Amino acid sequence: MEPELTNHPISGEPLPIATPAATMVIFRANPDGGAPLLLMVERVKAMAFAGGAAVFPGGKVDPADFDYAQMLGGPLLLDEAAARLAAIRETIEEAGLALGLSGVSDAANCIDARAALHGGDSLQAVCNRFSWAPDFEQLVPWSRWRPPGHENASRVFDTRFYLVDAGDTPPLATVDQTENRMLFWATAGEVLEKADKGEVKIIFPTRRNLERLAMFGDFDAAAAHATAHPVSTVLTFVEQRADGSWLCIPDGHGYPVLEESLGSAMRG
Repeated sequence: MEPELTNHPISGEPLPIATPAATMVIFRANPDGGAPLLLMVERVKAMAFAGGAAVFPGGKVDPADFDYAQMLGGPLLLDEAAARLAAIRETIEEAGLALGLSGVSDAANCIDARAALHGGDSLQAVCNRFSWAPDFEQLVPWSRWRPPGHENASRVFDTRFYLVDAGDTPPLATVDQTENRMLFWATAGEVLEKADKGEVKIIFPTRRNLERLAMFGDFDAAAAHATAHPVSTVLTFVEQRADGSWLCIPDGHGYPVLEESLGSAMRG
């Protein structure tokens, strides 16, 4: 188990309290062959965090997620189980996809489940209604990111990333039209290319994760890489150099690119 972080291991400065969050990196087999497709949602520009950016579906872990995790019990630590539940819930809310669950057989139920969640129901209530059950084994722990601080402390998130395989069947994903304005499927390389052309915006953690995801030709290879790099918290830091300031991450987390000029990095 990773020890609770209270100080930045490089600067030694105290870390601010971070809001727990979770996100789901959804793989889908590419019908044209080649690299798998990933689901990206583009957030509305008015959002305080990552406004206008293309991100993976996800959001904050709610108190109800912790309550559900407590009720379910099992071998996972409470915060880990709650984060997986949040990733499942947020993906239903944002994309209309019920993944990481067993018992899902009717697409119409996903529409009703999304409406119920938007109406204030908990994921536990939705699962009880449709006889669904969380299947935590479907979520492969990929990474965990926590920035050391921000000018707005309410936007400091401790975010867990999970890989999920949607298989060969094209899942029907639709944008929620609340926090997000559009969604699209693309390979990791294609998203990076779109960002380089200015067609989409991506924040620093998303870019680093896409670069890492672009290394793999299928879900199994990415999942094996994740297993070979046990999750520990990625803490960014700024390094002052002769050519300016650079936003960096430590080596050892499995990322092929560790830095970006602070002037070009989008931080959320």
